[in-house]
Amino acid sequence: MLLTKFFRYFFVMFVLMVIMWGCKSNTLHYTYVSVEGFTQGTTFSVIYRSADTVNYKNEIEQILAEIDSSLSTYNDSSVISKINTNLSSKADTHFIKVYKTAHQVSEATNGAFDITVGPLVDAYGFGKSDRIKVNEKTIDSLLQFVGYQKISLKNNRIYKKDFRTKVDMNAVAQGYTVEVLSEFLENKGIRNYLVEVGGEVKTLGKNREDEIWRIGIDKPVEGNNTPGENLKAIVQLQDRSLATSGNYRKFYIKDGVKYSHTIHPSTGHPVESSLLSVTVFADDCAKADALATAFMVMGLNKTREYVSNHKNISALFIYSDEEGDFQVDYSDDLEKYILREY
Repeated sequence: MLLTKFFRYFFVMFVLMVIMWGCKSNTLHYTYVSVEGFTQGTTFSVIYRSADTVNYKNEIEQILAEIDSSLSTYNDSSVISKINTNLSSKADTHFIKVYKTAHQVSEATNGAFDITVGPLVDAYGFGKSDRIKVNEKTIDSLLQFVGYQKISLKNNRIYKKDFRTKVDMNAVAQGYTVEVLSEFLENKGIRNYLVEVGGEVKTLGKNREDEIWRIGIDKPVEGNNTPGENLKAIVQLQDRSLATSGNYRKFYIKDGVKYSHTIHPSTGHPVESSLLSVTVFADDCAKADALATAFMVMGLNKTREYVSNHKNISALFIYSDEEGDFQVDYSDDLEKYILREY
């Protein structure tokens, strides 16, 4: 279930439909600054309107480095790595904030989102470890120390019921990073921006064309590995966050069986669902990120019910019908923001 974000870029990605260059001269009303690069095994893009053309590249990269030193499982000296190897139980500010969001979403989705599912993800070959032979015995042995209830946060420290339990924040870290960068920009007085990390996006104000920001959503088909080449929809995103999750880019087939990267934390098996991808709209990008993962575990019907009962959450679903055709469905409040369907 829990997505390893090193790979997530290759199967969950939004194309930023922002015309930043090549515009007609009479439309260039403002100066916009663009900062791009790599972080957390994926790409990031920050675009903002600047009155003084100040480029915050160095400050942005420093923020990204701080988050990496807290949440990266690929950094042996990070806070999360020390907690996972039981060298330390102390959590820093970034870890604490992400943990609280993760725990909240776990509780709200009855465990569909679970930051301790990493060992199962690794076992199937979707994490940092090599794939192993997975059978029921293997799954049962791993499930003994998988479960978000088996860890707790008290006095800024993580406590485990089983020392073998490990946490992986990859399914929420990119959304959290978007929030941190957005807060940084707003503290600088910036009121028009787009922040994107690995496809998770937050916007405020308008783009260079003085229009609401536009985001392209990829069609969830196997082989669609280049963001933007095969879109299913284009949406407007106004003063809100969105995150997406899907099963169409990261999988493998062995002995005729297709193994998806989305692992159900209760059963330990890859999820089988007609839901191909889900895009979650929310005020907080970290929460949208975690919910997108949870919804892929919950499936189409349960997710529809959840969204209908939470008015501050909207979602766009792409699913396969009984004939195998792609269908798009979305929350009623999103209708006016859907610019185009393909």
